[in-house]
Amino acid sequence: MSELVQVRKKAQVTLPLSVRRALNIEEGDFLDVRVRNGEVLLRVKKLVDKQQAWFWTKRWQEGEKEAEEDIAAGRVHHFESAREAIAYLHKRSKKRADPTRRA
Repeated sequence: MSELVQVRKKAQVTLPLSVRRALNIEEGDFLDVRVRNGEVLLRVKKLVDKQQAWFWTKRWQEGEKEAEEDIAAGRVHHFESAREAIAYLHKRSKKRADPTRRA
């Protein structure tokens, strides 16, 4: 995709609607601007509150993906209470720790 834009007063540039839609750019988003080999490179950046940064770590996102796959495949359990869920987890961890258990 190629679009021609004009630099306006105060060096302002308007991103064409087709570009904004293609990249899902919304009002208030940030763009990282770099110059590389005589070209201007723009990258969309989403800022994350520091207290929520843990959610976007590679490890956490891998866990989220795994959880979504488990849910989609029906690998879920329903419990009537927290006590029942904790008992299930204890039982499962004992099975994993049992050296005589077959894999």
